[in-house]
Amino acid sequence: MAQIALVGYGLAGLLYALLGLLLLTTWRKPGGNQVLLVAVWASAVWAAVLAVQAQASTLSVAVVWALEVIRPLLWLVFLFALLQPLAQDHPGYRRTLNVMRASSVALGLLMLISLFGESAPLPGDWPPVHWRLIGHLLFAVAGLILVEQVFRNSPLEHRWTLKYLCFGLGSLFAYDFYLYTDALLFQRLDPAIWAARGSVNALMVPLIGLSLSRNPSLQVALFVSRRMVFHTTALLSAGVYMLIMALTGYYIQVWGGEWGAALQIVFLFGAVVLLLVMLFSGQLRARTKVFFNKHFFHYRYDYREEWLRLIGTLSGQHSTMPLPERVIWALGETVESPGGLLWLRDGDDYACAAVFGYPTQSFPRLADSDPVVAFMQERRWVINLGEFARDPALYAGLELPDWLVRVDAAWLLVPLLHDDRLQGFVVLFEPRSPQQLNYENLDLLKTAGMQAASYLALSQAAEALAEARQFEGFNRLSAFVLHDLKNLIAQLSLVARNAERHKHNPEFVEDAVKTIENAVSKMNRLMGQLKSAEGMAIKGVPVDLGVLLRDLVAARQGSRPAPSLAADDKSVWVVAEPDRLGAVIGHVVQNAQDATRPDGRVEVVLRTAEDQAIVDVRDTGSGMDKTFVEQRLFRPFDSTKGLTGMGIGAYECREFVRALGGQVEVTSEPGQGTSFRISLPLAKAEARR
Repeated sequence: MAQIALVGYGLAGLLYALLGLLLLTTWRKPGGNQVLLVAVWASAVWAAVLAVQAQASTLSVAVVWALEVIRPLLWLVFLFALLQPLAQDHPGYRRTLNVMRASSVALGLLMLISLFGESAPLPGDWPPVHWRLIGHLLFAVAGLILVEQVFRNSPLEHRWTLKYLCFGLGSLFAYDFYLYTDALLFQRLDPAIWAARGSVNALMVPLIGLSLSRNPSLQVALFVSRRMVFHTTALLSAGVYMLIMALTGYYIQVWGGEWGAALQIVFLFGAVVLLLVMLFSGQLRARTKVFFNKHFFHYRYDYREEWLRLIGTLSGQHSTMPLPERVIWALGETVESPGGLLWLRDGDDYACAAVFGYPTQSFPRLADSDPVVAFMQERRWVINLGEFARDPALYAGLELPDWLVRVDAAWLLVPLLHDDRLQGFVVLFEPRSPQQLNYENLDLLKTAGMQAASYLALSQAAEALAEARQFEGFNRLSAFVLHDLKNLIAQLSLVARNAERHKHNPEFVEDAVKTIENAVSKMNRLMGQLKSAEGMAIKGVPVDLGVLLRDLVAARQGSRPAPSLAADDKSVWVVAEPDRLGAVIGHVVQNAQDATRPDGRVEVVLRTAEDQAIVDVRDTGSGMDKTFVEQRLFRPFDSTKGLTGMGIGAYECREFVRALGGQVEVTSEPGQGTSFRISLPLAKAEARR
């Protein structure tokens, strides 16, 4: 064990000395380097002395333990110097730092003076309970607290320079805490723990040096926050509590006889459980926050923290609860309220939209004429029911309804205002700890209420928009179906009109049967789309575009001018739903025929270019101007055909082609005709099989 101690402490002393030499080059710079230099060289001497003591044991015990006091005390003084800028603008924090610094120095002096009057424990000794062990343990606890304060209160952009310093010093104090806790509980210094401490220090020196290389001056802008004070106080209180419990446990073991060991274990386990219960107690946490807000800060709230918390809660970052419950929770956390009720505007009335932390029950709907609603709409005050009970004159004209009186826990009524209108209000329950409300609480609640009202209004608008989109989708589907039915009716009407004259013509009968079969097929497809949850979804299969166009052109030969087909390739394959592709191209051809005089021309041209199949439908009709093509042609429900048109054919064509990965282009000149180009991706070879 002596060899391990010699190597560990010797290496630590060498590394501390090297770090001290590097610091000698910057010791004149401001920012705490002078204190740091002294702490580093004291640590080097401490490590060297313990290395010699481990090998020869010739040094005075008083010298060893004097250095054991000086080393942590100097590191504490260095941490106090880092934290000193925080005390400039916070009187309460300055007093706390001064008390801790004075107590640490006084304790160190008492421990040094006592070394000359009595013996001190060395590794392996079994002395009686020694108060100096408690002093060393307090140094370790104070060091952990100060390191935590430095790290927590450093800005994010500066933590890069400080984190290794905090890791290094925090590890050293944590190891000392472990060493002296073990010594206090078992009344001996464990030789193995004592010997390993040198190696632990040697491992931590490079971390401290790395942090100093990133910021040689150690001038870091720290800031104090309420969260830091709260967590630091909790850590300090927990450390003191566990120290007291450890001492009590020791005496239970000493005076408990044969039951002592078992009673000590039971006592320590119960103490840990009690500590956890206190740490997770909402009431204790609330009382602690109120105490520090009153005595340590000019303002009761850290508004940056409060606003971030409010936004995080309302936006769902901290909970998956519905928004109404999150609104109650967010406002309640502002004043430590455990729950509440939320009323929201529903049409011309207000309905209870959420209950949080209260038995579920029915509450009445409230009209604008309700006394509470009218008062908050007019005055826009936060109503304190306790204040109203003591002095009703402060709320002149307010009458509490029976349903509110029956809610025993009701404490505050917070209006939710949006666009100068009462969007709703929240009834908050009595807080976990008594609070005196002033203008600061009330203003924060009103501001938070307006923010919550905007979230609620946005949520309601989103719900209305989603509902409108559902109706829009249904209406659009109906329009497409009606458009297809109109075309089918036109085909069947043509057959019916010509049936009387040509019913004895076998060719007419055969053509009529094919027309009816085609119409039935299309109507069955429409019925399937209406029944399917996918609605107008596209199911693509390989389609020979040349065959489809030949059939389409042949079917349109009965109308004038009859279209013609020119195809460069015999087979051009694309992936699409055949009926819909034929319907949209057929609509384009029909529109070309409708816009062209009987003696004009309508041409359908099929060709390929790179990986695209291109269908051009050209006519010599009346044409369209540029403004109409850009602004009206593809606008749904905008038609130039009067009562006979629905205005969705071109829109359906463009959307269908885009869904297939293609494009639609239109060029037209008034009196010169129109060219309608449809580009579709060619099907891959494996898709044709």
